[in-house]
Amino acid sequence: MRVGISLTSNHMDAGDARLGARWMVERASAARRAALDSLFVGDQHVSPTPYYQNTPILGRLLAEWGEAPAGCLFLLPLWHPVLVAEQIGTLAAIAQGRFIMQCGLGWGEDRFAAMGSNIQTRPSAFEEALDIVRRLLAGETVSSARRFRITKASLALRPHEPVEVWIGASAPPAIDRAARLAEGWIASPSLTYAEARRQADLYRERCAAYGREPGAIVLRRDIYVGESSSEAQAVLQHALSRGYRGMPAEALIVGTVDEVVEQFRRFAAMGYGDILVRHLTNDQPKVQGSLERLAAVRAALA
Repeated sequence: MRVGISLTSNHMDAGDARLGARWMVERASAARRAALDSLFVGDQHVSPTPYYQNTPILGRLLAEWGEAPAGCLFLLPLWHPVLVAEQIGTLAAIAQGRFIMQCGLGWGEDRFAAMGSNIQTRPSAFEEALDIVRRLLAGETVSSARRFRITKASLALRPHEPVEVWIGASAPPAIDRAARLAEGWIASPSLTYAEARRQADLYRERCAAYGREPGAIVLRRDIYVGESSSEAQAVLQHALSRGYRGMPAEALIVGTVDEVVEQFRRFAAMGYGDILVRHLTNDQPKVQGSLERLAAVRAALA
């Protein structure tokens, strides 16, 4: 099992905007020292709290990263596909290793309205945008008269290696879409163990229905690797007391190195080959300590 990190991009408690950015840089550097297998950032627009946008922040973080894969999320219905392809071309040129494009539908009627997009048509917009991005990255000249009106667009700066696409999905139609269109599927961080098993089984079933081998089976988890069981539980209880992201406690992973390894192995037994972690605390010293201990977790799972 590979262990990567999806860095928190929302830093409402940093106060100074430069401080939140510095935390992300320090965490990317710590993740490299821990020899984690991948680095990602998310995507969000018109956020009510400070959110560092994916392409500029990843460009900075790649200066701290090595040759392991890296990438970012694009909520495709909220983007113009030519711009997405251009951003990927530039980021892949900065990255020393393989670039992975994560993508999803997006959510929130207010966010779609602010970005001038129609939330009702997001599945079709997603598929249309993904098709255009892939064709541009492949070197095609693309014209389209559908939702995205494009005339003879092309991309001169293209990734040296093929870009994998991982689709985040929870609803059955979305999991089906990932099986049909992508090289990987990302499961939601809020899934319980039973839900994670059912959804992994469904993804494999839908891949078989399309005559495709399953791609990367990826799980997002919010975690904390503590110095001791009691210290880890204290961090968890503090997060839960603040209504941590509305997630059930069962979906959060905390404990010592050995305890976290044991919980990760439960997902490996379900067929998950990658776990992307995010820390359930934003206390910088605690996150740094957890990342140091995460190196031992990764080594035990390798």
